[in-house]
Amino acid sequence: MENKGISQAVIGRLPRYFRYLGELKDQGIERVSSQELSDIMKVTASQIRQDFNNFGGFGQQGYGYKVEYLYGEIGKILGLDQTHNLIIIGAGNLGQALANYMNFERRGFLFRGIFDNNPALYGRRIRDMEVLPMKELSSFVRENAIDIAVLTIPKNCAVEVAEELVKEGIRGIWNFAHVDLNVPPDVQVENVHLSDSLMKLTYNINRYETHYDA
Repeated sequence: MENKGISQAVIGRLPRYFRYLGELKDQGIERVSSQELSDIMKVTASQIRQDFNNFGGFGQQGYGYKVEYLYGEIGKILGLDQTHNLIIIGAGNLGQALANYMNFERRGFLFRGIFDNNPALYGRRIRDMEVLPMKELSSFVRENAIDIAVLTIPKNCAVEVAEELVKEGIRGIWNFAHVDLNVPPDVQVENVHLSDSLMKLTYNINRYETHYDA
């Protein structure tokens, strides 16, 4: 499917559609209208139809969408019909928390290993995986067909580590380090800045209070 002209805003909504449709499916609901999805997601019904039309549309006018079918199709668009081998680089608190997140496997993300440069952590077991030294990173990525790396390391070493990963053929980086990574166009990077999300929350708190105090 050709997706080059699809905006990041649309792509950003796809995981939400997938999540809510999964909940409907688990509840045994077989069919849903764009208006019903709108009520659940707080996105306009028109926007939902426009989003789905980017991928050819999935419903019939006056009939709505088959929940299980739509859930499966969005999963395919997101690449969740395939498995992805994933490693975590950085075995600190955040790295360990992500490693212990059990939902990865449900979505096809297979946790294969965790790395750190702190000798005190070597051999510690996290989710039945031993923490490995960074010197083993390159060979591990090659030998285990790793396609996604999660960076939970300080920004002063993230750039160098990313360059090493790119050389070994990594396809995607989930970047929690507070630094922009300069990678080739065929390597996808998703930056996660937790403080940005928190600041967005405080902005909305302040905006709400200002609105209702006026």
